[in-house]
Parts: sequence; C-alpha cells; structure tokens
Amino acid sequence: MRIGQVAPLYESVPPRLYGGTERVVSYLTEELVRQGHEVTLFASGDSVTKAKLIAPCAQALRLDESCVDQLAHHVLMLEQVFKHRADFDVIHFHIDYLHFPWSRRQKVADLTTLHGRLDIPDLVLLYREFDDRPLVSISDAQREPLPWANWKATVHHGLPESEYRLHEEHGKYLAFLGRVAPEKRPDRAIEIAKRAGINIKIAAKVDAVDQEYHDGKIEPLLDHALVEFVGEIGGPEKDEFLGNALALLLPIDWPEPFGLVMIEALACGTPVIAFRCGSVPEIIEDGMTGFIVESVEEAVKAVDKIPRLDRRECREVFERRFTASRMAENYVAVFEQLLGGNLNCQIA
Repeated sequence: MRIGQVAPLYESVPPRLYGGTERVVSYLTEELVRQGHEVTLFASGDSVTKAKLIAPCAQALRLDESCVDQLAHHVLMLEQVFKHRADFDVIHFHIDYLHFPWSRRQKVADLTTLHGRLDIPDLVLLYREFDDRPLVSISDAQREPLPWANWKATVHHGLPESEYRLHEEHGKYLAFLGRVAPEKRPDRAIEIAKRAGINIKIAAKVDAVDQEYHDGKIEPLLDHALVEFVGEIGGPEKDEFLGNALALLLPIDWPEPFGLVMIEALACGTPVIAFRCGSVPEIIEDGMTGFIVESVEEAVKAVDKIPRLDRRECREVFERRFTASRMAENYVAVFEQLLGGNLNCQIA
C-alpha cells in the first residue's frame, strides 16, 4: 500500500526529547515500512526514518529560535502533500483539523488520527461542518465530547517491543514523566510521594506557556529531600528512568486522550498509579498493571500495594495489547476499509 504520513512540525520524527504525537508517528511509520508498505513521511528535515522523507522545514519548529510563524510551515507542508496526492492510496494526517478544507476537495482517501483533547467548545461547530472527514480516536474516552463525529475506529498507541526492556526488580522511587502543566498535576505527584515517604524523580519539560505555573506553583515544592527534578529526557534515558522506578505516577486532572507514558512504563514492567480520568481505565488493568485511584489518599495507599504486582505481567500485557506491530495492523485494516479493498487504484 502507498501511504502518506503527515506529522506535525513542532518536533522531529522521532522527537529528540518530549513529543508524544511525533513519537507515535515515528513508531507507526517505521513499522509500516517494516511490513512492506511504501511510505512517505512529511515531517521536519531533522527527522530520521526509513520512509521517504519530504521536509517543508529544515528542523523541528519548537527548537528553531528563528521560527516566528509556525503555521506558515504547516500550510507549505499541506501544499506539498496534495501536490503528491496521486502517489498515495491513502494519506494519514496527524495534524488535527488543519487539512480538512484541502482533503474534502481532493479525490484521495484520507484518514485523520486525533491526538489531542476534544472537550473544547470551539471544536463543535468545526467538526459539525467537516462531519464527512474519516477520523480515528486513540481511546474510546477521547470520543466522548464528539460522539457523533465520523469515527472509523479506535486505535490505541503502540511501541516497538525492543524500545524498552523488562526490569524485573521493583525500584525504590516514584516516577513522574511528562510536562510540568496544571492538567498533569506534578503537585499531586509530589504530595503523594511525601505522604508515602518515598523519593520521587520528576523528568519533565516546561513549555513557555507553563513557565509561570512552574515558577509559582511547582518550583517551591522541589526544595524537599524526597524530590529530585531531572528535567526533560528522551530515548534510552526513559528506559532507565521508568524501569528503575517502583511505579509511575499519573495524577492527571484532565481527560487524557491516551497517555503514552503509561504503556512506556508497562513495557519496562513498571506498574502505574493513575487517577481515573480520560483513557486511564482503558489502558490500566486495575490490580494487575497498576491501580486506578480517585484521590491523593487512595494513591498513597496504592503505593504500599505496588510490591504485590508482578512486573513480568505488566510487560506481558504491553506485549499483548500495545505493540507497534499491532497498532500498524489496526491502521492498515482501517486503510483497507476506506479503500474498499481496492489497493491498486490510482486516485488523481
């Protein structure tokens, strides 16, 4: 199958450090190539892929200090995508709704995976207008604000099995990995660790929009003997960081669309303690791969129960449910559905 993968330009594919969407696009793209598909990736020029790369910008926009207008690069990318439309059986977008006016008017099969939150009132009229665009959700929970949209499937994220290794021994600290942001609630994570009397390591990036929150709410909490702020990490560092932890804390306060860090932890054999929000009940098997809680008090009690869990079982659940090969196979099934089984059609 001839597939175009269209990634956001904010991070490289894969990202050097933080970047969930771009990381998933990378895993999917490389697995589709491995399975024998002809894939073209539209992404920043510092991306690394076995697919054909078409780059509308030289480097990831978040790290490009000379970039003033990020939208300009995305519009340029869309022009490049549709110039090449005859080269593809299907074009798979990961850039929210930006392409909808273009894709509606082109005779090429397209699919859009939505990676973000959808509980935003401004989105309702937009998705009502473009209710013909075929969509994929990354969890069933993500769909809840727009249940009437043109959903074709839910495809949970997946990771290459070799990306992380099983760490069989329970670690001695709690881990928080992600962004320092109000909805991620690093303050809750610190409170849980303090009450449990266990060290916590925080590996997180601070976006410009969250700098004030970090400086005013989180930085004062870091001055504690049990708290270590590691900063932003990526790649092999995450295997050691997650694998050597007793548990991952996900004390979120928002409708998490998926939460890639949960399956990264499970791939290492590390259980997850997560608040019951968004996708969490779909990803974590309560009492098997972690604990789903509804308060700080419940989370503290869950910390004491973590040693009862089998880290090998966490890894086995990852291998059964959350691999990149399973993700790619699920997407190919949706592509085939869109194409009606005719994979040799030339659509101009």
